[in-house]
Amino acid sequence: MEENCPTCEKPANMCVCAAISPIENRIFTLILRHPQEQDRKLGSARIATLQLKNAALKTGLSWPNLSKALGRPADQKNWGILFLGTAKTSVPLPPRVLTVVTKKGNPADGQEELLSSLEGIILLDGTWQQAKALWWRNAWMLKCRRLVLQPPHLSLYGNLRKEPRRESVSTIEAAAYTLAALENAPALVENILPPFRVLLDRARGHKK
Repeated sequence: MEENCPTCEKPANMCVCAAISPIENRIFTLILRHPQEQDRKLGSARIATLQLKNAALKTGLSWPNLSKALGRPADQKNWGILFLGTAKTSVPLPPRVLTVVTKKGNPADGQEELLSSLEGIILLDGTWQQAKALWWRNAWMLKCRRLVLQPPHLSLYGNLRKEPRRESVSTIEAAAYTLAALENAPALVENILPPFRVLLDRARGHKK
C-alpha cells in the first residue's frame, strides 16, 4: 500500500511539497477538519495551512471553545466563521465577495467596520454534512461573526469533485478569496493557489 507524504498528506505520486511557497497573511486562518475528511486525496486543508504562514489545522469533532481549538487565548467575537455558498436570506446579499450576516442570515450593518475588526477566520473542512456536524457540535461558534462567501469564480475542482452547490469551492480557495477580501490584497488569491493547481493537474493526469 502506497504511503502518503508526511508533510502534504498526499500519495507520493501526487505530492505537492515542491510547489509549497509559504506566504505572509495578516488574518490568522484556523481550519477545523472533520475526521472523516482527512484521508481524501483531493482535500485542500493541509495544503492551505502549509501555504499560509499564519494558519493552523485541527482535526476533530468538537472543542470546548475557540481558545482550546486554537491553542491560545482568543476572543470569539473578533473572529469570523465562514459558510461556503450563498446564504438563503430574506434580504439579498450585496454584490461583494465577503459579507457579515446576522443570526437570521441578513447582511449586518457596518460591514467595513465589522470586517476590519476581525483577528482571524475559521473554516470548516469537510462535506456539507460534515461541516454542519462541526457547527452543531461546537456551540461557541455562535459567538463568532458569521461570514458568507460569494466566490468570484467557479471552483478549480471542475469535474474532479461533485459539489453540492454551483458556487461551492475548496477550502484553500475559500481561504484565498476570504483573505484577499479582508486584507484588501487581490494578489493573495493567485499566491495561495499554486500547490492546489498542481494537485489538480496531477489528479487529472492520473485519473483513469
